[in-house]
Amino acid sequence: MTSPLLPAIHHVALICSDYARSKAFYSETLGFRILREAYRAERDSWKLDLEVSPGVSLELFSFPAPPPRPSRPEAQGLRHLAFAVPDVDSVIATLHERGVTCEPVRVDEFTQRRFTFFADPDGLPIELYEA
Repeated sequence: MTSPLLPAIHHVALICSDYARSKAFYSETLGFRILREAYRAERDSWKLDLEVSPGVSLELFSFPAPPPRPSRPEAQGLRHLAFAVPDVDSVIATLHERGVTCEPVRVDEFTQRRFTFFADPDGLPIELYEA
């Protein structure tokens, strides 16, 4: 059952260290469709909206000299992004063809579902979860 107060995720926002590299990764390597792209001169910042699925988007931002995100060991804050996929192995194979290395496939001890992780250009963990 969804929350009657907060029924759906609208978007997830990421700040990248290299806009061109991250734009290519999310739009070309991962295949998210570009919805909008804007340069905000007053902030020396790019904003790119990518469609993840109908009604859900990924906002990619650039800012001058953003501080690095602590990722490992487990840091407070966003832990990872997870995407539901019908077949983890086929997505891993496609990502491998596109130069992306995934961790070994594991099995969730509670759901018995298969999953793996890979990283975006800034080291943000991204999970593939077999739904």
